[in-house]
Amino acid sequence: MQQTTTNGFDANHLLDILIDKLNLKNDAALCRKLGVTPPVLSKIRHGKMPVGATLLITMHEESGISIKELRRLMGDTAERFHKNSNDEAHR
Repeated sequence: MQQTTTNGFDANHLLDILIDKLNLKNDAALCRKLGVTPPVLSKIRHGKMPVGATLLITMHEESGISIKELRRLMGDTAERFHKNSNDEAHR
């Protein structure tokens, strides 16, 4: 059964991609890599806690995956995060 947060995001896909990309064995290894405790990661997996900005930045720094792509991987489809940076410059 797939867990989602109340806002429709699914962090499980994102976490699984990170484990694979970083060649880690499990959530415990991912916790160590990201500097979070296992209960935090568990709450994120079970939709009880969102992936915060600080953790998203750490994920980016450790994996090299762009913030935009990390947000997409967890199901964020909000336009404000997917616009081309040139769009902002022309406003």
